[in-house]
This record gives sequence, structure tokens and C-alpha cells, in this order.
Amino acid sequence: MFITFTPSAVRKLSPYLEDGASKLKLLHDTEGCGCVMSGVPALQLVSAPSALDREAKGEPFSFYYEPRHEVFYDEPLKIDYNETAGSFSLRSDNQIYTTHLRFIGLRNQQF
Repeated sequence: MFITFTPSAVRKLSPYLEDGASKLKLLHDTEGCGCVMSGVPALQLVSAPSALDREAKGEPFSFYYEPRHEVFYDEPLKIDYNETAGSFSLRSDNQIYTTHLRFIGLRNQQF
């Protein structure tokens, strides 16, 4: 899995990552969905990977993800930040996954 972060996404995310204490995780959030097939993507800050996480290279940030969810996403992926809308988006060359990608902080706070 590979994600390119646009310059606007890098500007928005860099303050959360610059001290090295946190990393990003592409989360396939299924809470309240009832089924893994109905999950929605989210971007989460984590202090450490879970036992199920795998690290992947991205540009310019590496990130974690759970390999069992990899099947739901095309490659390569791109994360952008729209300053006007105040939201992240996740897309591939083939589709737009969301234009309102949730960004979840370390204590489940949403930005």
C-alpha cells in the first residue's frame, strides 16, 4: 500500500508528526457499521502500532494500516486537504473514497 500526501495535506499534518511521537494510520473504521464491508476510511494518529498493523511507505509520511483491509483500496492512494472545506479527502486514480476523511487524534478527538 502506498499513499502520496499533497502539499496542503503535508502542511496540515506536519505539526502533529514533527516531534516523532505520533504516526499516521489509515483506519478502516467499522464501528457502528455492522459489517467490515460497510467500513469507512479515517486517518488516525497513533503513538504505537497495534499487533495487527503493518507499516507502509508513503510520500512524505510512512503510515500504518491493517493488511486485512487492504483489499478495499486501490493503489496508489492520495490524501489531500481542502483548506476551504476544512477537510481531508482520500482518492485513487479510479475513484474517490471520501471528500470528508475523518482525522482522529490520539485520544479519539476529531479535528
